[in-house]
Amino acid sequence: MHTPALTIAEHEVEINAIRAQGAGGQNINKVSSAIHLRFDIRASSLPEPIKERLQKLNDQRITKDGVVVIKAQSHRSQEKNREEALQRLQELVESVAILPKHRRPTRPTRSSQRKRLEHKTTRGDLKRTRGKISGI
Repeated sequence: MHTPALTIAEHEVEINAIRAQGAGGQNINKVSSAIHLRFDIRASSLPEPIKERLQKLNDQRITKDGVVVIKAQSHRSQEKNREEALQRLQELVESVAILPKHRRPTRPTRSSQRKRLEHKTTRGDLKRTRGKISGI
C-alpha cells in the first residue's frame, strides 16, 4: 500500500480470513471470505507524530494496546474484502496525516455585536406583545 506521503509496509499488516457473519445460505458455512486485519501502530514504520495522533484518535477500531482492527465482510470474494480492509486502513492513517489548521482566536466586530443586541430587543418586544390582554 502506498500514497505519496505515507507507505504502510505489507509485512506490518496481519491479515486473516474468517467466516463472515449474517445471512448467506449454505455457502457461508464453508467459505472464509471475510477479512480480519490487524495493524500494530507502535511497531509500524510510520513517523512518530502520526503514530501519536493515531493512538489519540477516539476510534472504536483502535484498541487500548494501539492495534487497529478492521473487519471487512461486505463482498463475497476474499480478495475484494482484503482490498477494502487495506483501503480503510490507508484512509484511517491518511486522516491523521493532515494537520488541523491552527485556529487564531478572533473577536466579534462592533457592528455584529450591535446587530445581535438589536435583534434580541426586537424579539423580546415581539414576545412581550403575545401575552393575554388585560383590562377589557
